[in-house]
Amino acid sequence: MKRIVVCGAGGFIGGHLVSRLKKDGHWVRGVDIKFNEFKKTDADEFLIADLRDPVKVDVTIDETIDEVYQLAADMGGSTYINTGEHDSDVMHNSCIINLNVLKTCSMKNVTKIFYSSSACVYPEYNQLDPDNPKCSEDTTYPAEPDSEYGWEKLFSERLYKAFERNHGLNVRIARFHNIYGPLGTFDGGREKAPAAICRKIIEAKIKKNKNIEIWGDGTQTRSFLYIDDCIQGTLDVFNSNSNEVFNVGSEEQVSINQMIEIIEDVANYKVNKNYQLDKPKGVRGRSSDNSFIQKQIGWKHTHTLKEGLIKTYNWISNQIESGTNISKFSKSSIEN
Repeated sequence: MKRIVVCGAGGFIGGHLVSRLKKDGHWVRGVDIKFNEFKKTDADEFLIADLRDPVKVDVTIDETIDEVYQLAADMGGSTYINTGEHDSDVMHNSCIINLNVLKTCSMKNVTKIFYSSSACVYPEYNQLDPDNPKCSEDTTYPAEPDSEYGWEKLFSERLYKAFERNHGLNVRIARFHNIYGPLGTFDGGREKAPAAICRKIIEAKIKKNKNIEIWGDGTQTRSFLYIDDCIQGTLDVFNSNSNEVFNVGSEEQVSINQMIEIIEDVANYKVNKNYQLDKPKGVRGRSSDNSFIQKQIGWKHTHTLKEGLIKTYNWISNQIESGTNISKFSKSSIEN
C-alpha cells in the first residue's frame, strides 16, 4: 500500500483522483485550501493548508510519503482565465505552489511526482482555424500561449523537468484538455463550458425562458474529456515507464454550437443563443491530438461527449433542484 499525497484534493479532478486511489487500495492524504464543494472526501486524511506556505508543504509531504500528485492551481474556465483580470494571481499563486512542492519533494523520499499541465500551453498561432487546430506535443515550441495561465503552465512544465534533471525526481506530466463531469463547479465564474451551458439550459427550462448567453459566436471548437477518462489517463501516464509530456484529452472535436445542440437534446429543450461577441473566448479551435499517447502507452478515452454530457447534465440538474450546500461536506471532513 503506497502512501500518496494529492495536492488540490478539494478540487474537481483532485477529488475524483482521491476516490480512485482509495479504491485502488492506497493510503491517501488530501490537501487543499478548501473542502470539496459537493462530496465528503474519501481521503484517509484531509488537510486544509495553503500550499503557497512552504512550512505547510513541508508538513503535508513528510518523510513517509511515496508519491505526490500535484493538481493544486489557481484556475478556472474562460470567464476566469481569459478576461486578464486574474493574471497576476494565476501566475503568482500557481508558481509559488509548484516551487514549494518541488523543493520539498526533492528533500524528502518521494519516489514519483505527477504534475497536471494544460492544453493552454499550445501556441495561439496553431489554433486560429477552428476546423484544423494543431495540438500535438511536438508543436509546443516556438511558444505563444494565448493566456498567462498557459504561460504559467508551460513554465511549470520546464520547472518540473529541471528538478527531474538536477535532483533525480521521477516526474510525470499530462496536459489536460477541458475536463468535465459530475462534482465539477457549474456556477460562479470558474466553471468550464460544458457545465456552464448545462446550467444555463437547466435554468432556462425551469424559468421557461428560451434565451441563454454564449460567449463568442459559437463556431469556436473544442474537445472535452469526461472525468473518468481523465483519471484513467492520469494513472496510465503516472504508471508508465515514459517521462514524456502527454496530452490527456478527447479527439471528439465539436463547435460550441454543436455542444449546445447535444445538451438541448439531453434536456429536451430548445434555446435561443444570444452571442456575446465582445466577451473573451480563447483560441478559435482546440482539440487533443492523442496519437503520441496512444503509441507510447496505449491510453484511449472511452466516453463519447454525449454520454458524458448526459451524466453531467443530470447531476447538475439534481444539484440545482436540491439546492446542495457546501457546509454539509466541510463539517464532515476528516481534519484541518
